[in-house]
Amino acid sequence: MAQKGVQLDRETFSCSICLDLLKDPVTTSCGHSYCMKCIKTHWDGEDEKEIHSCPQCRQSFTPRPVLLKNTMLAALVEELKKTGLQAAPADLCYAGAEDLACDVCTGRKLRACKSCLMCLASYCEKHLQPHYDVAPLKKHKLVEPSKKLQENICSHHDEATTRCQLQQRGLRGRESWRGVDSNIQQRIQDREKEVKRLQQEVEAVNGSADKAVEDSEKTFTELIRLMEERSSDVKQQVRSQQKREVSRVRELQEKLEQEISELKRRDAELELLSHTEDHHQFLLNYPSLPALSEPTHSSSTNIVLSYFEDVTAALSAVRDKLQDVLREEWTNVSPTEVDVLLSAAEPTTRAGFLRYSQEITLDPNTAYTRLLFSEGGRKAILMRQLQSYSSHPDRFTYWPQVLSRKSLTGRCYWEVERRGEEVHVAVAYKNISRAGSESVFGFNDKSWSLACNQNSYSFRFKSIITPVSDSQSSRVGVYLDHRAGVLSFYSVSETMTLLHRVQTTFTQPLHAGVLLYGNGTTAEFCKLK
Repeated sequence: MAQKGVQLDRETFSCSICLDLLKDPVTTSCGHSYCMKCIKTHWDGEDEKEIHSCPQCRQSFTPRPVLLKNTMLAALVEELKKTGLQAAPADLCYAGAEDLACDVCTGRKLRACKSCLMCLASYCEKHLQPHYDVAPLKKHKLVEPSKKLQENICSHHDEATTRCQLQQRGLRGRESWRGVDSNIQQRIQDREKEVKRLQQEVEAVNGSADKAVEDSEKTFTELIRLMEERSSDVKQQVRSQQKREVSRVRELQEKLEQEISELKRRDAELELLSHTEDHHQFLLNYPSLPALSEPTHSSSTNIVLSYFEDVTAALSAVRDKLQDVLREEWTNVSPTEVDVLLSAAEPTTRAGFLRYSQEITLDPNTAYTRLLFSEGGRKAILMRQLQSYSSHPDRFTYWPQVLSRKSLTGRCYWEVERRGEEVHVAVAYKNISRAGSESVFGFNDKSWSLACNQNSYSFRFKSIITPVSDSQSSRVGVYLDHRAGVLSFYSVSETMTLLHRVQTTFTQPLHAGVLLYGNGTTAEFCKLK
């Protein structure tokens, strides 16, 4: 029992750094004692960090403390030395090549007996003792010595990551996660609203299509009924005229037959009279023959035939006019062109987009005064010096941006080649503000903008900035289906990569536009035909 008490006293008066009896003992303000040489050597290694800590409890000191020899403790150590127990305890084992060494020991390290999952460090029995004595350290999770803990050692500071650092990282991670989660939740809500809107649009399309089919059936039924009525009228008129003409011709035919009979009778009488030998008797009988009636005109049959030919010609003319009307007006009712009901599918290849290509030229009257134009008004360059533009109510006075001359409706496609620091490719209504922060593309409800810089892309509308996927291409393609409310931005290279698509309702014609940042930055609307 006495030997055990002496052993306890020896451990009490041993330096936790060299594990030997204290030499020139000094005591820190936290109450732990070390050899003066050991603690100075330990703190010399911490000078670069400008923070000095206690090897046992990790309490930090700023500035570096000035330590004085603890004379009372030195006297007690000298008394222990007189007991002849200076040698290190036999059960203390130093770490071999295959052993895990204590992270706290300096000089020749002892073998670790436990690893702490919270401190991410391994300790020998001596340096593990605070985990049994200090209340906060008692909560730490101790496991068998593990070399895997070394994977969590900070290569920059060459020390174990502390629990505080882990908590700070955890907090930062949670804050970052909350931001990402909030963004995801917002995008989910936006997408759900979009899905609901699209469902409503599908219902509207179906309802509109059903009504159009119903109306078309009614219209064509009415047209057919009208044509049948007109056909019946023409047929009745022709038959009525036929009956009148046939009756007239029959009457004429009877008259002619009567006349023929009369002529034949007169011819017979004359023939009989011609055989009278008594000339006196012949002269007495000849005047009694009735005079011949005027012949009936028979050309009326030609008039009848000419009349019916006119009917046929008139009907042919009506047919031709109806065909012309249908041919000219059919494009307004043909299902393949009814964009108000359902827009044609968006192209999937560049060749498909080029069918709708537009040549865009910029309007100098809208240009910011530091923008210079070239390539026939298709290219804008941001200059240091002001350009000599006259005053104009359409001119942008706050941001370096410009609109196209021509408004855009229907289905359109164009491409912008960019060079320099940052270019915003946009579309906007003509009545967008020309001054103040509300005039910048994408920061109001009258413009939609894709911001392109050297490292990233983002879409902007109503001051809401939405990051989009990166692309290394310097050319941006813009597809607009005004009537269908579709606006799509593409990265143009060997393939067409969709960057962002908008589905909305455009209430006015749109104008193409660009905004430039950085002197020397250029944006050119490409010639595509």
